[in-house]
Amino acid sequence: MKIALLGYGKMGQIIAEYAIQRGHAIELKINKENRSSLTAENLKNADIAIDFSTPEAVIENIQLCFQARVPIVVGTTGWYGHLQEVKNQCLESNNSLLYGSNFSIGVNLFFHMNKIVANLMNNYPAYDVQVEEIHHTKKLDSPSGTAITIAEDILDEINSKSAWINRLDNQLLNPIPEANKLIIDSFRVDQVPGTHVVRYTSEIDDIELKHTAHNRNGFALGAVVAAEWLKERNGFYQVKDMFSFT
Repeated sequence: MKIALLGYGKMGQIIAEYAIQRGHAIELKINKENRSSLTAENLKNADIAIDFSTPEAVIENIQLCFQARVPIVVGTTGWYGHLQEVKNQCLESNNSLLYGSNFSIGVNLFFHMNKIVANLMNNYPAYDVQVEEIHHTKKLDSPSGTAITIAEDILDEINSKSAWINRLDNQLLNPIPEANKLIIDSFRVDQVPGTHVVRYTSEIDDIELKHTAHNRNGFALGAVVAAEWLKERNGFYQVKDMFSFT
């Protein structure tokens, strides 16, 4: 495949390495310095695009890919408020898009386990649940897209929680959150690729489900595998559609 990388930062560079290892070519590399090179005409030279840009740029990137009729894998988060609108455009124009908060196989296994555990713990209201995420200081969004996915999956299963709220670097929550709010504690620490914890706490004991990324390689490899998977498909997909854990 000829791949257009939209967002050629640290993640984009690792994606390029894995793509080349798997026999693909990098047709286009877009960063802030050469943003003007991102046109529908240039995109037509690629078989597929992979976007790890910014929440401010991603919607325009998607629109350009739709114009060029180039499938796009979107790893950028922070744009999900436009999700339904983008889905409608994708389906109406017969284009292809796959998005996800995390493309790592291990994290997607974690997502699946999280839903199973939450469904089980719903029967034990003595345990309160909380989510924690730790990332490097250059991460722009808070909470992480991965933490939001985790939290929303918990909300689907735990009857006592109705919405999530975020606390960054132990900032005080004011007012004190109601019991039906699920807290996502976010921390930004140098050189941390990503750690996510789901913690169930009671007066007697704690139960934790934890995923720790040692580097960004799992995210990058997963994005290339997602591009390979999407290439021959039309439609609007989530990362979980690639996996069959049941």
